[in-house]
Amino acid sequence: MNIVLLGAGGQLGREWQVFFKKGEHNHTLLPYTSAQLDITHESELADEMRQLQPGVVINCAAYTDVDGAEEQRDLAWEVNADAVARLGELSGELGFTLVHYSTDYVFPGEEEDREQFPDGYAEDHPADPVNYYGQTKWEGEQAVRTSSAHHLILRISWLCGVFGSNFVTTMLRLGSQREVLQVVDDQWGSPSFTAEVVRHTWMLLKAGEAGTFHSTSRGLITWYDLAQAIFEEKDIDVTVKPVPSEAFPTVAERPRFSKLNTQKIESIPGCTVEEWDVGLARLLYQLRT
Repeated sequence: MNIVLLGAGGQLGREWQVFFKKGEHNHTLLPYTSAQLDITHESELADEMRQLQPGVVINCAAYTDVDGAEEQRDLAWEVNADAVARLGELSGELGFTLVHYSTDYVFPGEEEDREQFPDGYAEDHPADPVNYYGQTKWEGEQAVRTSSAHHLILRISWLCGVFGSNFVTTMLRLGSQREVLQVVDDQWGSPSFTAEVVRHTWMLLKAGEAGTFHSTSRGLITWYDLAQAIFEEKDIDVTVKPVPSEAFPTVAERPRFSKLNTQKIESIPGCTVEEWDVGLARLLYQLRT
């Protein structure tokens, strides 16, 4: 079976390629970076899908600049909503399974929700994004659901992996340059590690599942907690000072709570969810090698 990977140059796309190189399957991965196949180019996308006749299309392409989305609204909408809607239509037309990734930012992120939903937002919790990026991702989700696509939507949060730039790699870089760092301690959630997201997705595909699932790690922490753990695990002598979000003004508002509930995915055989510190330790070891 042909499996088309869109957005192959990003964190998650590159992790998928590593997974397939391990050879634990009998399928052909056809990776496309956004430069090779832009999902906003409707006719080109349709022609390529009709020619390849894939069994699965994994969409890792997205506009992910949260602050930039407030200023480049047309582009963010085109990539995260309109193009995804077209993928849903093509899935229904050509019969492939569409895997699409979304975000914790679709939820309201109210600070008081941390007490009301200690295990995180469930998949069916009402969406109410606090920024435009979250709104575009929610619209993309809805477009897939209302299409005739056989689909999997996986929401992820605080994505970290070996490839590209993310919070973990940024902290390691800054920790090598500075003795003191300030990190916000009033935004709560848990990291999704790319290797686990790929593993979860593959288990869901093998199980023939469809619908919406959350893929993240166990536990509830702040960015400050994560930074502290990074430096402790790596034995880096850096003083991390907790500060409120207001210390780092941003164009787009950030949710104060965006923990994703994982009970649904944990009910699928093989889809275990690891503790956030276990995932972090593995990632830091991979970054060392």
